[in-house]
Amino acid sequence: MVKEEEKERFEIMPEEAPFEPGFNMKTLWAALFVGFVMLPGAIYLGLVTGQSMAGGAEWVTLILFIEIAKRTFVRLRTQEIIILYWVAGGLVLMGGKLGTGADLFGGPFGVLIWDQYLIQSPQADGLAEHIPTWVVPPRGSEALLERSFLHAAWLKPIIILLVAVVLQRINALSLGYALFRITHDIERLPYPMAYVQAGGATALAETSSQKEGWRWHVFSTGTFIGAVWGLFYVVVPTLSSVFLTETVSVLPIPFIDFTVPMKSVLPAAVVGLATDLIHVLIGLVLPFWVVVGVFASSITVNLIANPILYASGILHTWEPGMSAIPTMIANSFDFWLSFSLGGAIVVALVGFGTAFIALRNAQQNAGPERSSGGPSPERGDIKIVYALGIWALSTLAFVGMVYYLVPSFPWWITAFFGFVWTPIYSYIGARMIGLTGSPQGVSFPYLREASFYLSGYEGAGIWFAPVPIFQWGYEAQTFKQLELTKTRFGSLVKMTALTLAVMFVCSFLFWSLIWKLGPIPSSAYPYVQKLWPFHATMQAFWAKSTLPDAGANLLTQIIRWDYIGIGLGASLILYGALHFLQAPMAIFYGFVAGLGQWPHFVILNFIGAMLGRFYLEKRFGEARWGAYAPILLAGYSCGVGLIGMSSIAIALISKAVSQVVF
Repeated sequence: MVKEEEKERFEIMPEEAPFEPGFNMKTLWAALFVGFVMLPGAIYLGLVTGQSMAGGAEWVTLILFIEIAKRTFVRLRTQEIIILYWVAGGLVLMGGKLGTGADLFGGPFGVLIWDQYLIQSPQADGLAEHIPTWVVPPRGSEALLERSFLHAAWLKPIIILLVAVVLQRINALSLGYALFRITHDIERLPYPMAYVQAGGATALAETSSQKEGWRWHVFSTGTFIGAVWGLFYVVVPTLSSVFLTETVSVLPIPFIDFTVPMKSVLPAAVVGLATDLIHVLIGLVLPFWVVVGVFASSITVNLIANPILYASGILHTWEPGMSAIPTMIANSFDFWLSFSLGGAIVVALVGFGTAFIALRNAQQNAGPERSSGGPSPERGDIKIVYALGIWALSTLAFVGMVYYLVPSFPWWITAFFGFVWTPIYSYIGARMIGLTGSPQGVSFPYLREASFYLSGYEGAGIWFAPVPIFQWGYEAQTFKQLELTKTRFGSLVKMTALTLAVMFVCSFLFWSLIWKLGPIPSSAYPYVQKLWPFHATMQAFWAKSTLPDAGANLLTQIIRWDYIGIGLGASLILYGALHFLQAPMAIFYGFVAGLGQWPHFVILNFIGAMLGRFYLEKRFGEARWGAYAPILLAGYSCGVGLIGMSSIAIALISKAVSQVVF
């Protein structure tokens, strides 16, 4: 007999329930609430701790609107809740930029904040003069010195960025919809993880109908843990910077670094421990064997291999006294970047093999009965050919945009990535997600970097151009969640348009305000002050590789074919050994991914994974704990967000007032 919790987990909506729209005036008010209340907190929290309010923002928004609905005797429908959930998450998460590696939250203007830092950083010496003005104003520009987006020099970068973001969302929705129709309606793939995600997103519907189930209790527990930890981790350093002359931290943000004290015992080893409890909770959610592989790789590299390689003279750049970040950069350039390229080749080969097997077995996996794939009026479907036409037009716009911005870069490479690679890569990802719940085994690292370097292009512009190298497999799962919650597909399109409009306005307003208050990064933002130099070093390294002067020479000095061969051979041996022993292949993917991971964060992930596997699963049961873990993590994010919002608001108001007074 199926347990009640497991039944709740998989039965999202009754089969006979009609499809209903989830977009209405509540969606608009939710978007405005997140944009004007949650977004500044998300930006500030990301700069201080590197932690996203994703998860927290969704739940805070849902709690507020459900409580308001209760007091006005209105019950929020499941369709409304799922759209509200995505509105909040989409607004907070939108940000980031391909190739930076940096954590950026709070909309597209966070990308411009990163670009202004990069061009002014020491890492960009020799590169800054090659960065086009359509990316960021040049060094020494008044726009950078005054820290203001209200300058003519920012006009072109802002327009290009906003056009690229809009095109990207159109590209994602149209191709994601076509992939859903193909993999779900025609091939009948199950999409197992969509049930869990849809169930988690609708957890608070229980409270809207005046009952509190197990999801609410788990979420409340996580919220309490997050609030207590956030009091020490976020509130103390944030408010101390307002009321005291120096920032006081109970724990160093984002990690405690033991690299320098351990220099005599473990030379060239990167040693430390992260101080954010969220990494333990992330370990509870991530696949166990992936975490094991990442942990084994990171610890082996940093505590065992690095001292041996240093003694052998291979790690020749490291010097005693270097902290974690300079040590990571030095070791990457001396050996591990080349070694990881070898591992990446194996991962790519395995990915192609996995995809080939999956495609070969498509008929068997699809089942004996296959849908005709015709559009459903109830769901709000359109013909697949229309979706593919919209995708093709947006891709063509990307190709034209890149050619306009970087005319010397071969246009056919951009067209290949947009029209050939993206749909194939996305289809492979959608099939893996549809069959297993995750795109495991489908990864092609350094493809972008290799294509730019081998193209013969000279310059730096292509590294900042919106080249359409996308993987939209997850978008297909979004449409599966809409179907599970009986939400009409048109609601997602309307929601996307609304979030884009609100995000552009609010991202501009709040990034402008926070940047005006002081330089980013600075001592007021400990996380980005520590980690952004590392990401800038890696991005500048690749961008310099295609410069006409010393870029190619620099790359040939760092990329060693013998080290690549060692990495390739070691990865093949590991893959073969795991296959022979019939061990979980997730260990292999985790091991390769862990080659460049900081042990500071990996150790906490491993502790969380072990705690979940050997204690919590036994206490609650595997199926029940699988449903608990993601909601506990969301509750923790909500708790940190709630307790941090008050202190962040005080800090922002205080700094803004001091700017006005003085």
